[in-house]
Amino acid sequence: MSVNKVILVGNVGRDPEIRYVEKDVPVASFSLATTDRGFKRQDGSEVPERTEWHYIVAWRGLAKVAEMCVRKGTSLYIEGKLRTRSWTDQNNNIRYTTEVIAEQMELLGKRPEGGVPPLSTSTTSSSEQPAQQPIPPFPSEEDASNDLPF
Repeated sequence: MSVNKVILVGNVGRDPEIRYVEKDVPVASFSLATTDRGFKRQDGSEVPERTEWHYIVAWRGLAKVAEMCVRKGTSLYIEGKLRTRSWTDQNNNIRYTTEVIAEQMELLGKRPEGGVPPLSTSTTSSSEQPAQQPIPPFPSEEDASNDLPF
């Protein structure tokens, strides 16, 4: 048995790039930053903050949500799996990249003023479209303290 599961909570580093393949199937790709806080050790030395960048790929329904709602700086919760692929560059060097294939994506944070409300959607397989899910009511300011993403 094996498990290939990734859970990330971070901020989008650039607006998603959207392309269409195989008879209008949308694919979105964007970077997501996760940051480990810096801290001070018992001996007084400091460990600086560390940011990791992840390359996210979303297909079909998730790609449409990314196209409509995700922008640079958006806070996201992503569940997915790791996929490594290789290609040959212009100089005949074999190059590798590891991507997170998004299976579930939730927009975090407050609803933008006059913008699109936060949405949540997921895909169940690569051959079927996800069911349309209703938008949950947005919490009031008093409820916001109980609305943790984990």
